[in-house]
Amino acid sequence: MVLAPDLQRFLDRYPLLSVELIVSNHREEMMSGVDVAVRFGPTDGAALIARKILDTRMLTCAAPAYLARRGLPATPHDLVDHEAILFRDPHTGLAFAWGFGRGGAEFEVDVRGRMTTDDPSTAIEACVAGQGIFQSFELGLGRWLERGDLVPILGEWSDETYPLYAYHPSRHLPPAKVRAFLDFVQEIGSRA
Repeated sequence: MVLAPDLQRFLDRYPLLSVELIVSNHREEMMSGVDVAVRFGPTDGAALIARKILDTRMLTCAAPAYLARRGLPATPHDLVDHEAILFRDPHTGLAFAWGFGRGGAEFEVDVRGRMTTDDPSTAIEACVAGQGIFQSFELGLGRWLERGDLVPILGEWSDETYPLYAYHPSRHLPPAKVRAFLDFVQEIGSRA
């Protein structure tokens, strides 16, 4: 979830609070010295309290310039003939597989690419620059899609979704500042 654009509203609402935003793809760092962590994917059974915020679709997209140069893939299997921008799984060190869903059936396609990153912003900017096709959570791509910098492709195979959770470490009632932030994140998620 892209929290940064909405944080000023939270700070305006609670002028005595401050926010330190740490971005990490590593779960072991997720709760190190923080009150709340927000993360995509299923819960892992850790000793954390998880609040589900929303589900978001996986979206495959490309820049218009890339599609003009390389053509529009008609099916996910056509991606084997395209350049993919890959995203590294922090747990395995390997690129995430590209999943697709349609009519309740889910499958993966073995895509290939010459660029792999662990930073979503870098991957999006490389995609906007026409370096390849990228698959990401739909949540957070809005501004690039609205401006036409990115075009969603293979939309009829975008049934696959991922949950977004907010975590906090205590089994007891969290402090008021944590409850306020959890409620704020839930509010953002309900508008997405």
